[in-house]
Amino acid sequence: MDGVTATGVRAHARIVARADGRGGTALPVLDGDGPLALRRTRAAGGEARVMVVGAMSGPLGGDRLALTASVAEGARLHVGSAAATIALPGQTKGEARYDVRLDVADGAELHWLPEQLISAGGSDLYVTTRVELATGARLVLREEQVLGRAGEQPGRLTSRLTVRVAGRPVLDQELSCGPGAPGGWDGPAVLAGHRAVGQLVVVRPEFADRPPEAQVLGECAALIPLAGPAALVSAVAPDALRLRRLLGEAQALLAE
Repeated sequence: MDGVTATGVRAHARIVARADGRGGTALPVLDGDGPLALRRTRAAGGEARVMVVGAMSGPLGGDRLALTASVAEGARLHVGSAAATIALPGQTKGEARYDVRLDVADGAELHWLPEQLISAGGSDLYVTTRVELATGARLVLREEQVLGRAGEQPGRLTSRLTVRVAGRPVLDQELSCGPGAPGGWDGPAVLAGHRAVGQLVVVRPEFADRPPEAQVLGECAALIPLAGPAALVSAVAPDALRLRRLLGEAQALLAE
């Protein structure tokens, strides 16, 4: 952990995954503490698995958290989290930031599947996720946001997701919700009254020649091929459980 200041916590966690030369994946760097503790869990085949364990409450107002993961050629990494992340109001009234940077090399694979991010009443959080992939990289990335706990109005939550393949942008989107967000975020063109929203991004080299077909998945989700070897699923739902079900079904469909 970088430290605690009068304006909040500063913390930066790092993961580096490399092929071990025996068909598996080593983790020469697994560095995180404070609110971003990292734990290696049982590997599956040649895939290394890491859990992000929230050792402190937050992010709180004024916190600055960052997590970077680098997956080298031939490595396979799966990252999840032990529980949902809850953005909370802090003693300072400043915005909290949570910045995620993911780099995946040619011939490497990353599954980035954290639990939900919950925007509690009175909180103010800006999340950025930037993904850089080489031409032959593979990615499965899931983001889920829940606006408010049970019976609670949400805080302000802004989330930006950027994905680049071989230096070319295939996705750059931002969604801002809650008090102070641009008007219309809860209207029929965006969340339509729902309180859970999520995205699933799948990048596979074979999509360059055989992109998945654009389609509506039920009433609250859509699959959209992107301009590159990638596909995006966007979904809204009344709650986190139904959102997870929608995105899980979409992930299974894209794995066929």
